[in-house]
Amino acid sequence: MTNALEYNSERSTLIIPEYGRHLQKMVEHAVSIEDDEERNRVAKSIIAVMGNMNPHLRDVPDFQHKLWDQLFIISDFKLDVDSPFPKPSREKLEEHPDPLDYPQNHPKYRFYGNNIKRMIDEAKKYDDGEFKDALVLAIANHMKKSFLNWNRDAVDDHVIFEHLKELSEGALNLKNSDEDLSDSSNLMRGKKKYTKTNNPKRTGRKSRKRY
Repeated sequence: MTNALEYNSERSTLIIPEYGRHLQKMVEHAVSIEDDEERNRVAKSIIAVMGNMNPHLRDVPDFQHKLWDQLFIISDFKLDVDSPFPKPSREKLEEHPDPLDYPQNHPKYRFYGNNIKRMIDEAKKYDDGEFKDALVLAIANHMKKSFLNWNRDAVDDHVIFEHLKELSEGALNLKNSDEDLSDSSNLMRGKKKYTKTNNPKRTGRKSRKRY
């Protein structure tokens, strides 16, 4: 007597591999049951098996809901049973999320950060006037501070003005302004790092000799 061999190429694709082929065959069997009562009974038994395979997830909120969703997914949405939860749809599962709005970085000026670019974009929306002038000047000072954090050498204001004009696509231009930006030393004040020392001469304590 020769047993028929089942090749991997002939097997159906595992829909949720974590549950294995035996459980998928149980689900396929449940789908084929014609009697509604028997099909529902088998489905609940399968849910119990799935739960026992994931004991570490029993305390997870909506654990049972997740199991029923997975049962329908494994059945390729063909299982017709009375679920205590809304049946998931294939369309909802295959729905692609909206693409995330990633900030568009300017590689040359990455040291300014994305917040600066957002501030510039907001400033462009305001009508010309004293408020906008003050806002743009504040942004330029913030840019100068960011530049100095990246490169501690002094930077001329006209460099910051040029970068501001470029990042705002020409909308914000301080190149002809009479206003000066804050002095570099004022912007960098308070940036010195405190270094802890164990030097006894500084603390006034005498070092003890160890014998």
